[in-house]
Amino acid sequence: MPIDELFSSLQISASGLTSNRRWMDAIAENLANAKTTRTDQGGPYRRKVTTFQEVQKSYMKPRENKQLSLDIRRTQSGHIISGQSHRQPATRGEVEAQIVDDNADFTWVYDPDHPDANGEGYVAYPNVEVVREMVDLITASRAYEANVTAMSAAKAMHKKALEI
Repeated sequence: MPIDELFSSLQISASGLTSNRRWMDAIAENLANAKTTRTDQGGPYRRKVTTFQEVQKSYMKPRENKQLSLDIRRTQSGHIISGQSHRQPATRGEVEAQIVDDNADFTWVYDPDHPDANGEGYVAYPNVEVVREMVDLITASRAYEANVTAMSAAKAMHKKALEI
């Protein structure tokens, strides 16, 4: 068994931890700029959203036949006495987070005394909803905790395997 395959569960959890951290960073930036009406680029702050995508990485050498084959020997009563699988190339799903701008409309508030008010007295506020960000933060935090738990379980299994 290749060493890379042995530690793939740790690598998958690590990619999940990194992605969830980036998600929480984006949420923190959104919350910090929830009332920012003027940025360096001009206009109000645009909410950041995090998208996740699976990153496929092959971890076995490809074979000519890409179907899974299984040789099984059974007794007359039907019990399996030996089985051997011929494993084919597989992929493991690591995840990657990308942060992009949310193109939702800004919130317009009538405040003619505000320095960023337009000619009609309206101010464009960021498209950030604090309650939505807090729900996303709880979700991201729970996903992070789940990856920590999965990583801890994998570490414990590796440790037990070394004791054998």
